[in-house]
Amino acid sequence: MNILLLGSGGREHAFAYKIVNSPKCDQLFVAPGNAGTAAIANNVALSITDFPALKEFVLSNNIEMIVIGPEEPLVKGVADYFAEQEETKNIPVVGPKKLGATLEGSKDFSKQFMQRNNVPTAASATFTKETVEEGLQYLKSQNLPIVLKADGLAAGKGVLICESLEDAENSFKEMLLESKFGAASDMVVIEEFLKGIELSVFVATDGKGYKILPEAKDYKRIGEKDTGLNTGGMGAVSPVPFADDAFMQKVEDKVVKPTIAGLEKENIDYKGFIFIGLMNTNGEPYVIEYNVRMGDPETQAVLPRIKSDFVDLLLAIGTGNLSNYTLELEDFTATTVVMVAGGYPGSYPKGDKISGLENENNSSLTFHAGTTNNEQGDVLTNGGRVMGITGKGQSVEEALSNAYSRVNEITWKDVYFRKDIGQDILNYGK
Repeated sequence: MNILLLGSGGREHAFAYKIVNSPKCDQLFVAPGNAGTAAIANNVALSITDFPALKEFVLSNNIEMIVIGPEEPLVKGVADYFAEQEETKNIPVVGPKKLGATLEGSKDFSKQFMQRNNVPTAASATFTKETVEEGLQYLKSQNLPIVLKADGLAAGKGVLICESLEDAENSFKEMLLESKFGAASDMVVIEEFLKGIELSVFVATDGKGYKILPEAKDYKRIGEKDTGLNTGGMGAVSPVPFADDAFMQKVEDKVVKPTIAGLEKENIDYKGFIFIGLMNTNGEPYVIEYNVRMGDPETQAVLPRIKSDFVDLLLAIGTGNLSNYTLELEDFTATTVVMVAGGYPGSYPKGDKISGLENENNSSLTFHAGTTNNEQGDVLTNGGRVMGITGKGQSVEEALSNAYSRVNEITWKDVYFRKDIGQDILNYGK
């Protein structure tokens, strides 16, 4: 079948890698894609939020399934658009409609959904410009540290953990009164800080049934030992040793089942992936956030571990037949190290030539994110997070060794990566 994949990051290169390796895929088009997807699929120079142009492409290229990678087109209603058009309404779309995508598009909406459906989460309250004073009073009543979240989409950077009341008050006012995160912080959620260890659980759902995909742990901060500014993600590990069968059973019973039941009960048409950000607090799962797509860079560690046909999974989601799909997993560990441009997550250059890409091997996978090709065919940097290198192995140690061996072969001017990905997992319980 002919498939259109929307997006241009490392997550989309991982999707493309799995899709083109399925015998069910005849042609894969990626809009707009990157240098990595260009090597294995057909990149298309289209905006992922130009819905009429996407529709025209779908019709003229006999597209039989549409897969949406990032959150922005979902929050803007791309799935609704295709469902409402007579010519495209029968094409399976993998990605929730606009109402379901609000679980990521609005932190306040998702917190209220969790509360209505008895999904365990941190205590919180939401404030606007008009209720700044009430918010400042609320901050005074909270324990430290305090979590502040921009309500809307902020590219993974709209969450602040404030260690002092003064810092919390200043940041709260900056977010609401000075639009620190643009329109995303027109509303701010003040949330209780949960102590524990984080992990991400990925669920595929057709709105009725679900399959729990491999879990992962990611590393958000730019600096080693989780210091410095938040980023979109600097690395990931899957599986997660502390997420044992007993804990994952709690996740399924207390989080996944009430979430899927809530979608059905509230008539939220949801065919796609739910990324559940969790905190393991003394062995109990609490939801930090929902995302309405696969994570990045967790996808680069999770998808290689799916053994069963990936296009079959996507089609089962899009057509509402997920109960008939059997999920099979590989038995290896996957670890991903993200390589970024110098200066990220602040300002950074683009257009630096990348060398060392030719030495591919069987123990690692190279996923492009912020890359492009020049006219000579060279691969150049074209974003903050440039590449994600996934090592495979029978243990976390072996997978990390294979990932870093590959990372050390690839270089460009001022390349940066964290050297401590997975170290906390290696030391867990010691």
